[in-house]
Amino acid sequence: MDTIVILDFGSQYTQLIARKIRELNVYCEIHPYNKIPALGAEVKGVVFSGSPYSCNAADAPVPDMSAIKGKMPLLAVCYGAQYLAKYGGGSVEQSQTREYGRANLCYVDKSNPLMRNVPEGSQVWMSHGDTINTLPQGYRVICSTQTVANAGYQIEGEETYAIQFHPEVHHSVDGLTILRNFVVDICGCDQSWTPASFIETTVADLRAKIGGDKVVLGLSGGVDSTVAAVLLNRAIGHQLHCIFVDNGLLRKNEFEGVLEQYRGMGLNVKGVDAKERFYSVLAGVTDPEKKRKAIGKTFIDVFDAEAKLITDAKYLGQGTIYPDVIESSSVKGPSQTIKSHHNVGGLPDYMKLQLVEPLRSLFKDEVRRVGRQLGIKDELIGRHPFPGPGLAIRILSDVTPEKVRILQEVDDIFVSGLRQSGLYDKVWQAGCMLLPVQSVGVMGDERTYESVVALRAVESVDGMTADWSHLPYDFLARVSNDIINRVKGVNRVVYDISSKPPATIEWE
Repeated sequence: MDTIVILDFGSQYTQLIARKIRELNVYCEIHPYNKIPALGAEVKGVVFSGSPYSCNAADAPVPDMSAIKGKMPLLAVCYGAQYLAKYGGGSVEQSQTREYGRANLCYVDKSNPLMRNVPEGSQVWMSHGDTINTLPQGYRVICSTQTVANAGYQIEGEETYAIQFHPEVHHSVDGLTILRNFVVDICGCDQSWTPASFIETTVADLRAKIGGDKVVLGLSGGVDSTVAAVLLNRAIGHQLHCIFVDNGLLRKNEFEGVLEQYRGMGLNVKGVDAKERFYSVLAGVTDPEKKRKAIGKTFIDVFDAEAKLITDAKYLGQGTIYPDVIESSSVKGPSQTIKSHHNVGGLPDYMKLQLVEPLRSLFKDEVRRVGRQLGIKDELIGRHPFPGPGLAIRILSDVTPEKVRILQEVDDIFVSGLRQSGLYDKVWQAGCMLLPVQSVGVMGDERTYESVVALRAVESVDGMTADWSHLPYDFLARVSNDIINRVKGVNRVVYDISSKPPATIEWE
């Protein structure tokens, strides 16, 4: 399969490059710049990402270009463009003017393959503190802005291209055109990587790998584990044994409802009620990371006990997706770990099972497209992301069954209201937080002193960045009124209008 390799120098936008290339139905992979994979015949080109580093810094990332530059098509973005210029003997210095945000191309070499169909005046997105002052000999300018003369260039005699702006972000209006020119026209990639082709290839690979062995998979009710289960079921049928654990931290009636849906889909699934066990280990725990670890350990203990009842199970199926894989492979410069959350390489030694991860190469939006191609109902595919630790990290204090009950009722009113008002699919993720705060209220002639809940709804593409949803005031007023009137223990509702960054989507 034709492949583009993206070398990550730590840019916050690296995953966006991959997502944009995959929108062109071309497969690509992200690798740390210092862990370059074997570049076989299937690799048709390489992209260098941006970086938070200056190429003039003593600890600047330095890639091994011996198998790349001049030997296959290369597109260098931002830091990559500056590094190549310096590498060739050019001058890269700290910019004297701000080069962040929107800019417009005032010169475009339309005869250049990379800039084909990109008009003069096209808006691009700059994000760099250094700039290329002079280009080395043999480096030819292919585009400029009013303040950045060397916004893009090609090295003569090579299929090596570089741009100082970010074509992968939404604000670069013709960015996808530039990436298409590189990936399809210059690299010659076949645009055949589709959900249907992914399913066909993955099912065949799963059958070949698993053979007649059994696979155990933990279902969560979320999109990733559901699609992974259906893919495995298509490949090996009832050799797949699914386990759905009720940790007591799911949404209202979710365990029973989703379990019934799974059975209706023909999955071989067993439901396990372990609520009391989880409540017991969470008693008195307030630190978010300790909650996560307690929940993770208890889940593994419960799951392991159930898995041992399945004789001769050899594999553990997981819904690991590509961002999990990328984030677990750190390079100098990428984002810091904000919280422990994904399941890459997280198996304890005593679980003698081999991993099988059919979604390991997919982003979240690609998982949904594959799910729809598999015929999974939108009711499951379109579900908002839900944190693995569930409502435990939406209770900003110790977890008790009563607090879970309150939050489940609040959450049900909010999420049901979004569905009934036609707002659910416009929101990336919605949920409620039970705050460790009580406030004075008045109900009838009585004074109350009860809990405060915060509603949170955000819009996003992939969860990397998010903006708060501008829900209608009348909707928020109605939901707030319903919560206060119907949920005993709550007398105040607030709405979170923080974006990510600087805030995260979850509060813990």
